[in-house]
This record gives sequence, structure tokens and C-alpha cells, in this order.
Amino acid sequence: MEFERKRYEHTHINIAPLVDVIFQLLLFFMLTSHLIQEPGIKVHLPESKTADSPREEIKTIFITKDRRIYFMEKTIDINTLSTQIKSLIKDPEHDFVRIKADREADVGILVSVIDEVRIAGIKNYSIVTERK
Repeated sequence: MEFERKRYEHTHINIAPLVDVIFQLLLFFMLTSHLIQEPGIKVHLPESKTADSPREEIKTIFITKDRRIYFMEKTIDINTLSTQIKSLIKDPEHDFVRIKADREADVGILVSVIDEVRIAGIKNYSIVTERK
């Protein structure tokens, strides 16, 4: 009498295709994240050792070196800046405004923009710099 031996089938999950897919996704996100661009307003930010990178899209005021002011990518006059901010920001206590001033921009115009932001009632604003 011949007995049938029990065959042990080792079930292995082949993870090589899974690793390939993960690497493809990682590569895709790394390449496309570099294609995300800031608005087309040319501003050379000053450098700072303690600068933070922006976390989310926030209302931004740009000041160029030739004394032009942009708010929400539109040229705006300094005299109407506070009214434009008031019309676009719903909650001045909690909403946030970034100020991106060119490093060669006049400090006087930067102070004027900060004053207009404060007149609009904005409590939270920051001046954006680049990390050295």
C-alpha cells in the first residue's frame, strides 16, 4: 500500500509588481510637484535664516522693485488696497495675508502696504522671505 504524501505548497505573494507601481507613483508625484509654479509676477525675495515655506494658498500682496503693487494677481493702487482686502476677506480675525516684497523694493512702500493691511482689519499677515 502506498501512502500519498502531503504536499506543502508555499504561497508567496510576489511584491515586485507592487514595488514597481509604488516607485512609478513616487516618481510621478516628484516630477509633477516641480511643475507647480507661483504666479508670473517677478519678485526677488529677501533671504532669512528662519523663513518658513508656505503651507497653503493664501491671499498674497506682491510689491515689485518698481513700486507696483499686485493683490490677487491684479495691479492695484495703494489707496484702494484696504477696500479691496475688505471685499475679498470674509473673516479678518482668522484669515491670513502674505506680503511678498522684492528685496530691492522701497521700504516706505512696504510700510504703506502693511498700514493698509492693518486698516483693513487683518490681524494675521506675514512678510515672506526665502531661506538662505
